[in-house]
Amino acid sequence: METTTCPRCHQPVNSQSVTCPYCRVELKAYGHPGIPLHRATEGKYLCDTCTYHADDSCTYPQRPYAKECILYQNINERQLELQEQKQSSSFSATVQNWVRRNQALLLLLALLFICFLIVLSTS
Repeated sequence: METTTCPRCHQPVNSQSVTCPYCRVELKAYGHPGIPLHRATEGKYLCDTCTYHADDSCTYPQRPYAKECILYQNINERQLELQEQKQSSSFSATVQNWVRRNQALLLLLALLFICFLIVLSTS
C-alpha cells in the first residue's frame, strides 16, 4: 500500500484515498481515485511551474492564479524525464527501433540476397 501525505493535516494517507480520513479534505478530483488533484503551497500558484502555462496551451479558467488543478505538470520534472529519455536511447536501442520500423525493407533485401546467391551458385 502506497502512502502519501495530506496537504492540509500532513498525516500519512493511502495514495488511492479520495478524501483524507483525518481532516476530510478532498485528495482526488471529482471523487475519482484515478484523477489526482494538485494543490499549490501557501502563497504560490501552480501556474508558475506548470508546463501548460509555460507553452501557453492552458485553457483553465483560473489561470494564472490556480491553486488547484487536475492537469498540472511540473515543468522541471518534465524536463528531467526528457533528459532521461534522451540518455537512455543507446545505440543498440536505436538500431532495434530502426529494424522494427524497416522490417519490410530488410525482408526484401534478404530475399534479393538469397536470389543473388542462387544465381551465383547455378552459373
